[in-house]
Amino acid sequence: MAKRKEVILQEVLNTQEAWDEAMNNGKLYVVDAHQKWCGPCTAIIGMLKRIKNELGDDLLRFATAEVDSIDSLEQYRGKCEPNFLFYGGGELVAAVRGCNAPLVQETINESLSNEHKILEGKAERKVFRDVYSETPEQEEDEEEQDDEEPEGVVSKQVTVALIKPDVVQNGQTEEILQKISDAGIEVLADEERMLSEDEARDFYKNKSEEEYFDKLVDYVTSGPCRILVLTKGDSGEGVVSLWRDIIGPFDAAVAKEENPDSLRAIYGTDATSNALHGSSSSEEAMRELGFFFPDFKPPTYRSAKSAASRASGRRSKTPSQKPRLQRTLAIIRPDALKAHKDAILQKIDESGFKIAMQKEMTLTREQAESFYSEHKDKDYFEPLVKQMTCGPVLALCLAHNDAVAQWRSMLGPKVLSEAIEEQPDSLRAQFRVEDSDINMLHGSDSDAAAQEELGKIFQVEQTLAVIKPDAMDEKEKIMEKLKEAGFMISCQKDMNLSKEIATEIYKSKKDSEFYDNLIDHMTSGPTLMMVLSAENAVDKLREMMGPADPEVAKESNPDSLRALFAKSIMENAIHSPSTNESAQEKIRVVFGDAQFDWDASDLQPEEEEAADEPSTEP
Repeated sequence: MAKRKEVILQEVLNTQEAWDEAMNNGKLYVVDAHQKWCGPCTAIIGMLKRIKNELGDDLLRFATAEVDSIDSLEQYRGKCEPNFLFYGGGELVAAVRGCNAPLVQETINESLSNEHKILEGKAERKVFRDVYSETPEQEEDEEEQDDEEPEGVVSKQVTVALIKPDVVQNGQTEEILQKISDAGIEVLADEERMLSEDEARDFYKNKSEEEYFDKLVDYVTSGPCRILVLTKGDSGEGVVSLWRDIIGPFDAAVAKEENPDSLRAIYGTDATSNALHGSSSSEEAMRELGFFFPDFKPPTYRSAKSAASRASGRRSKTPSQKPRLQRTLAIIRPDALKAHKDAILQKIDESGFKIAMQKEMTLTREQAESFYSEHKDKDYFEPLVKQMTCGPVLALCLAHNDAVAQWRSMLGPKVLSEAIEEQPDSLRAQFRVEDSDINMLHGSDSDAAAQEELGKIFQVEQTLAVIKPDAMDEKEKIMEKLKEAGFMISCQKDMNLSKEIATEIYKSKKDSEFYDNLIDHMTSGPTLMMVLSAENAVDKLREMMGPADPEVAKESNPDSLRALFAKSIMENAIHSPSTNESAQEKIRVVFGDAQFDWDASDLQPEEEEAADEPSTEP
């Protein structure tokens, strides 16, 4: 018996030629336009299969398209939210943002009906004007017609740089850091890190087809890399291209010919051993930032409308779709936690989410009712509260580009029967529990809801941590212990303290007999300044540091940072403010009014200076 030919549900369009051929065959195409690195939307596959089987219409075609490889879809690059584009006769006739299964189905039926009428001569095709497809000139024309908007808070643009292992091992890092400083570029984060083979392959997956790919992986895993987050000026605008210009062509051999003063020409040898890396675009910078620093929030600045529009890449009257690192709340409900915990966490990891914080907790009835108070008039409210209180839940703070939309896309419809029927590959359909009509996974509805819900679950504070000159040789070990303890490093900066900053940090010690020696010590060499975020961060860090006297620390708290790394009461490795008010003041002293907030909300500078509470230690 002959083997049945496999029916292809979605054509794969990954070249301009394949795209042109599809657009010229007179069919109605429903195209899942996606970024190469994140792949097509899988949650809607089940619904597409059902529609294909039910309609059996040869005019209807489904396809996936890599926007990175197709010039006709250039305007959709960097849009992490799923984009379903409808093309009739090669013309865009409709678009659906996000994995909205009912709307996609409705648009398929409507567009298919219209195409049949057009082919029968009963209607004319109406071209859909998509804001993503507009030229900069069109956007500028419409901006001029809009009313002026007030100032807004905008994240500074950043780029990610890697100083590769051979340069680090040759002791040339400080030379490069000096060149970065001379170019007017600011280092926001600086971490030395040993990449695993899997991390290297994932990071350089866009080079996987190159013949030198395996050598490149071996090269970047041959020793520690220095990973930097860079910005410049008030807004960071242009930092991506500036850094690319400074490092020069990807192939260091080419750089030596074409740009001999570039860093790759000076420190590299060829396309494999090219010394340095720089993000290729703003979109790639955000992906790489999430890859290496999932807990990092770029500083913000206040901007008028035109700058905000440039930063978002969209007209102000439409929501920005530019990838941005975002956090959302996920909750695995009790029955699913017992039955499917590991499988769900694996799905989360495979989808590129970073778990910034997690907490297993048992909710009281009052807590559950308060959390879901907006649903109290719904029929499912009582079963939902019952499910949320029948055992421990696992609350997760998930970090990803456009995390809210991405997580909700993976979850599928809230109504379990709809999830099973329309999106059988969605998480709610896959991890349902028998004899329950309640879906087993929660996701925040919006960015605002995510921040409110995360605030209810995780009582996050920020504090300043200062690694003193005497412990800078141990800073990597100290940072690792901080991360292991659950602290998120929201910002870090190596700096040589001026006397003015040192006196501001230690002004509560001004009357102490050791004050002058303390200031001399703190200005004697480089320090590492960090903004740390965690639940009860101030008290938690103070406890983790241990007593000021390392001898006392070794007796009373032998695992504390000072017991492990301090040399004396003066050279006691690390300093941190003793109160939340003092912590906020010291953060402003070091980092100015640019605020680093783990949950991505816009913070305004406080008008009044916080009081510094005295403590009994240097």
